[in-house]
Amino acid sequence: MTPMLRRLAVAAACVIGAGAVYAFAEGGGDLMVFDWSGYEDPLLHPAYTAKHGAEPTFAFFGDEDEAFEKMRAGFKTDIAHPCSQSVAKWRDAGLLQPLDTSRIAGWKDLNPGIMAMKNLATTADGKAWLMPFDWGNTALLYRTDNVTADEAKSLRILADPKFKGRITIGDNVDDAYALASLVIGLKDWTKMTDAQFKEASDFLRQVHKNVRLYWTDSSDIDQAFSGNEVDLAWGWGQTLIAMNGQGVPVAMNRDTKEGMSTWVCGYVLMKDAPGKLDQAYDFLSAVNAPDISKYMVTTFGYGHGNSAGMAAIDHKALAERGFDDIDKFLDKTLFQQPVAPELKKRMVDEFEKIKAGY
Repeated sequence: MTPMLRRLAVAAACVIGAGAVYAFAEGGGDLMVFDWSGYEDPLLHPAYTAKHGAEPTFAFFGDEDEAFEKMRAGFKTDIAHPCSQSVAKWRDAGLLQPLDTSRIAGWKDLNPGIMAMKNLATTADGKAWLMPFDWGNTALLYRTDNVTADEAKSLRILADPKFKGRITIGDNVDDAYALASLVIGLKDWTKMTDAQFKEASDFLRQVHKNVRLYWTDSSDIDQAFSGNEVDLAWGWGQTLIAMNGQGVPVAMNRDTKEGMSTWVCGYVLMKDAPGKLDQAYDFLSAVNAPDISKYMVTTFGYGHGNSAGMAAIDHKALAERGFDDIDKFLDKTLFQQPVAPELKKRMVDEFEKIKAGY
């Protein structure tokens, strides 16, 4: 089954309601993985499929707040794929169980810089909650045939009336407020004041006037660029690689006047995982294998959590994507770390109003 057919099968099988909810794809294995669309790619977990004779069953979410609410409503999964800003929230809500790191091959090879990030992978009591898998940035993308490099030096271009109906940003509250925070000069959104929240929200309202579509996965933004429907986007490195591969003239500016946003995502084990625990750890070991690193970098445009695998990649390939120095990569950017629950709720509620035109 191709990835697209697999997504359709899962979508057809998913019923989200108030009670216990399960999603199964035809031909899927026993293990359920709740993930971002695209990560069902068999080349990201070949060792798992070889061992079990079937791929995991995948269900998909558009952003982590959507995933969180579905799981709280009863959706059952073994493994999920949240990012840096959501791990603490999911853990504090009692959705996760700690990882037995002795059962994950290559745990010791996980990037030490990422593992040292406060309140991300481990807690003060030594328990591990997240296996970092992918990391990257959200930055300004633009069609070089319609936008000049000089015009693309500032993120404020996304609110320029000249590009009305010609931009896309993600239907993702974290990326949206990361963008707005950068524009107002805020690199640490955990310290956002009421006045700054209003200023950031006002900028997103200006951007909304130019939005042609809010993209939910990479296929949306890729199609918009390749079809010449948009000139500008606030998006991920995967789109840059896809567009360059298709010959579409798209560039990414990670060095705008305001900067870029960075994130780290990974896999967690759900507290009430309904499937087989052995398969869950086999999957975690498979996606953490060092030979996955090159595929992640060259095909997805993201860094891989396994530092041994990353170290084996040609330095030029890493440098082209800004991955040759993780400390430099994370410096002078807005890192999407957890914010206080009350601030996150304000962001979610306000972003819904903005998208509705209010």
